[in-house]
Amino acid sequence: MTLKLIAILRGIKPNEAESITAALVDSGITWIEVPLNSPNALKSIEVMANRFGDQVNIGAGTVVKLADVSQVKRAGGSFVVSPNCNEAIIRETKALEMQSYPGVLTPTECFSALDWGADGLKLFPASALGYSGVSAIRAVLPDTIELFAVGGVASDNLQHWCDAGIDGFGIGGSLYKPGSTAEEVSQRAQELVSVYQQMKSR
Repeated sequence: MTLKLIAILRGIKPNEAESITAALVDSGITWIEVPLNSPNALKSIEVMANRFGDQVNIGAGTVVKLADVSQVKRAGGSFVVSPNCNEAIIRETKALEMQSYPGVLTPTECFSALDWGADGLKLFPASALGYSGVSAIRAVLPDTIELFAVGGVASDNLQHWCDAGIDGFGIGGSLYKPGSTAEEVSQRAQELVSVYQQMKSR
């Protein structure tokens, strides 16, 4: 992951998928998540993977049913993100050679997810933990494990999350909302990438 930024496109429709993805790619964001509770989400993933699969990593979010994992794979997805920590979903994701990022909130969930094969951990909702809670969890986890904050993350608080021990970020509503144009997403993405790069260069 070049920039550890995942664009969460909740609510996107297949007819928007290509233009919104192009705007993100042009801005430097190369990890894109389509939550499965979006309209015809698998079709959007397929459109993105067919057009941009050699440039970006396309995956599914809000994966809560085991049967959905194989459908994401068939649509061209390369990673699976869940709001919860489900052993069966993690193991199936890895069996199908995709990357797994389950949602966790406690140290018990973190270590269980890692035991089951998770590639990284999605702290969700990060806002419920706050910076001090994230810092406490980071202190007991292996340094090699990447933590992604999702929920309450925006360009104006990236530094606070980073200081708490977060490695990457899932950005949703502050980047894309249903009805956002490609131009609006491009502007927001460029601002986000600029802030992120400035932060990492310090």
